[in-house]
Amino acid sequence: MYAARTVASASRAAEASRVMPGGDTRAITWFLPHPLFVEEGRGCELVDVDGNVYLDLLSNYTSLVHGHAHPAITAAVARQAARGTAFAAAHDGQVQLARLLCERVGSVERVRFCNSGTEAVMLALRLARAFTGRPLVAKAEGGYHGSWDGVEASVEPEPATAGSRERPATVPESEGLLPGAAESLVVIPFNDLAAAEAILEPLADRLAAVIIEPVAGVAGTIPADPEYLQGLRALTQRLGALLVLDEVITLRLAPGGAQALYGVSPDLTTMGKIIGGGLPVGAVGGREEVMALTDPGRPGFLPHSGTFNGNAATTAAGVAALELLTAAECERLNGLGDRFREAICALGAELGLPVTASGLGSLLTIHLLDEPPGNYREARRADPEGVRLLHLALLNEGVFAARRGMLCLSTLMGESEVERALAAIRRAVLAVHAERPLPTRAAGELVAEAR
Repeated sequence: MYAARTVASASRAAEASRVMPGGDTRAITWFLPHPLFVEEGRGCELVDVDGNVYLDLLSNYTSLVHGHAHPAITAAVARQAARGTAFAAAHDGQVQLARLLCERVGSVERVRFCNSGTEAVMLALRLARAFTGRPLVAKAEGGYHGSWDGVEASVEPEPATAGSRERPATVPESEGLLPGAAESLVVIPFNDLAAAEAILEPLADRLAAVIIEPVAGVAGTIPADPEYLQGLRALTQRLGALLVLDEVITLRLAPGGAQALYGVSPDLTTMGKIIGGGLPVGAVGGREEVMALTDPGRPGFLPHSGTFNGNAATTAAGVAALELLTAAECERLNGLGDRFREAICALGAELGLPVTASGLGSLLTIHLLDEPPGNYREARRADPEGVRLLHLALLNEGVFAARRGMLCLSTLMGESEVERALAAIRRAVLAVHAERPLPTRAAGELVAEAR
């Protein structure tokens, strides 16, 4: 059905493949039989080139927390564009956005801007190595921290090469990575503090930092256990290493980010997505004594530059977006997300099929599993072909989601949008079951609607 609904997208994809490998420029947005081509975004909906309308439950992978073309954000960008978008000089927009971040995020005393979450991670880990004088960085299995050689390992490893659960192997994500990059990266299990401690304590004098997502996005929006995150904070302090929280995705969960919800104060925080209001952005914030290494007025400073760092249009959009994302709106959106996730779990129980959801607040992922996973390996137990078919079935039902089942809410959504999404998810699950029967939760149980 997807191919029949998206004939114009298929044509565009064939044309695009003549100038872009695969006909797309983001690996994560490509899928078979062909990627979708979007004509426009309006509010919480997308319209593709065939005229199909979708409830956008991905928001450019969580970055558009206020949906598409929000009038306050587009007005701010237009005003700034009329005055210039990029200067080889400081400007007030940088200061305004930096001040907002320092005021909102308790652990952030100083900020440096860049252009993506990947760049933010690069700078944060360079800072950690410079500050500690140590070479090693630890990350969790299943954690994604951008497309940089220094962290491109054990994001989605194959079970055959991943090592044991308690001592994961460091598995490069692809060919072509910088030789030796994996030697400076240590992989720890997610949500297993005892195993992480056993790996890291012997490396005390060589460990510069632990970088961790409060909610593991690529793994399936799996929240860190509070004891795990708090334990890593205590462990890094004991070992003299820095704790870097990757809040590129999770900063939307509260004005102070997920760290405010968990009660954890990291040394450095990487940020992106929502702080640019829909334009390319990244930032590192943290303790003054660490961030001071980037001060050009300091002898032996750590150089950090970039043509579009703190771009005027981006900072204008970012200020407008953060001002719209109040504490009350974060709480409302998180409550809506909690109810959405609970309803998906209830749907699995109602249908007697392996359908559940994990996540925190406005972030969630549908899993074709009986129970929400607690780490990457548990999430991998889902049938990959079933996951692929569910993505296409959701598109057929007018729901735009990540191909791995990731969803998020925007501030333009309310109960009616959640009900619309739940009805579509129900139909999509039944369509998958009809195409590729899913194991029922109770032996012999039939799902009448799947016929």
